[in-house]
This record gives sequence, C-alpha cells and structure tokens, in this order.
Amino acid sequence: MTLKARGLILDLFGDYLRYADAEARLSHLTELLGAFDIAPATVRVTLSRLRREGWFVTRRDGRETIYALTPDILGVLDEGRDRIFAPPADRWAGVWTVVIYQMTESERQERIQLRKSLAWHGFGPLTTSTWLSPGDRRKEVRELVDQSTEEQVDVLSCMSEGPEHDRVLARRCWDLEALASQYSEFNDEHRHLLREARRLTGAGALVARTELISTYRHFPFRDPRLPPELRPEPWPGVESYEIFRSAHARLGDAARAYVAGVIGRELPETPLP
Repeated sequence: MTLKARGLILDLFGDYLRYADAEARLSHLTELLGAFDIAPATVRVTLSRLRREGWFVTRRDGRETIYALTPDILGVLDEGRDRIFAPPADRWAGVWTVVIYQMTESERQERIQLRKSLAWHGFGPLTTSTWLSPGDRRKEVRELVDQSTEEQVDVLSCMSEGPEHDRVLARRCWDLEALASQYSEFNDEHRHLLREARRLTGAGALVARTELISTYRHFPFRDPRLPPELRPEPWPGVESYEIFRSAHARLGDAARAYVAGVIGRELPETPLP
C-alpha cells in the first residue's frame, strides 16, 4: 500500500504527536515522514496546505517552524480514535434509527453534506432520502443535523417485522459482500504481523504500525457495525479487529521509542478506548 503524506501526517499526530502537546517541528516531521520515503519538499507543501485548511496553526522558534493542531482537529482525532478502536457489535436490540429528509433542489449542497455526514457516521441508504442505522442513535443524529435544515429532517426509532426482515434491510442498505471481501484481504495481508511484530524495531516498527492503522482506519467508516444476527457469518471483520488491536499493541513500544528519539521527548503509552 502506498501511503500519502496527508494521511501519514494524520496518523502520526493521531497515534503519537498529539500526546506531545499536539505539536511538532517541521524538521522532526520531515525526518519521520522520510521513513516512508516522503520527500522533504512534499512534506512542506502538504503541511502548508493543511494549515490553510485549518488543521494547524504555526509559530516560529528561531529558524524552525512548529505545527500545532487546532482544537477542531483534535476533536476529529478523538472521535476518529473512538470509532477506529471500538469493538464489533455483539448484540441486536431490534431497533433501527431512521433518518428521512425532504430538501428542495435549491438545498442541494445541504443535502449532499447531510448524506456525507450520515455515511461518515455509519448510516446506509435504504432509499435516496431514507437512511438507516442499527440501534437507537436519535440523539447523535440530532447533533449532526444543521440548524438551518433541521425542519426538513425527521429522525425516528422503529422496529421491523422481525429478524429476517432486519437482515433484508441490512443487505439493502450496505454492500456486505464487498465489505467482507475487503476485510478478508486485510486479514490475508496483515496476519503475519501477529508473528513478526515483536521482532520489528526502529523505523521498521513505525512504518509497519502506521501502515496497519492507515489501512484499517477506513473500515469503521464503511462498516455499519451490524450485530451478529444481521451480518453474514462467519464475518471476517471480527478477525480484522483482532489482528488490528493485537498487532497495533505489539508494535507500540518500538514505534513510540523511535518517534520519541526523533522528537527528543518521551511519549506516554496512551490508554485505548
């Protein structure tokens, strides 16, 4: 997998640098990204772009530029970390959250943004304007809906005709076969880390751990976290989660030590959600 500078910066701050006052020197970022064969010029251009997008504020320390995460991006990292490390769902309460919206063509941008937000939070489209998620998530959805469009959005909690109907709804809202295939591919490519992780050190441990999380972190934003009753079994996502959590933990000490050596500061072993 080819890792892009933008995603690498997100992962380095999310797993390490945010716990060093959420900031880093340009020279340190350049050295860390060099372990992934990212050229210094690419690092500078990417960081400048992310600063313009509101990810960072900067300050000078002599001739050195220091990049510090903004509070909004820290919030995004917190939310993302909770989602990424959350375990698979283990039971079905029989309740769906339903979001129904009615927006005119003049509200096209608001409609697009709502769909993106619902998809980001694990909802699937039953129809163009009706989206579902397992569990009672009405409060969470209300926090997502922009005040300017809240009158056009209905948020309901409901039950179907029974388990078989629930499984049909799940298949209609999500491409579970494609998702299962992606999980199986992840498992085949990363199962070896469970055997090899303890032997990796230095930059090798950092690269392996970052590639692991960079590959896995997309799943929680594609996977609706269906309980066992609603998903195909055996579900390869369960093994993916176990590989990810175990390999991430086994690579942690060596990867943190390498980053700490580059930035000249100790990094704590952070508790996981």
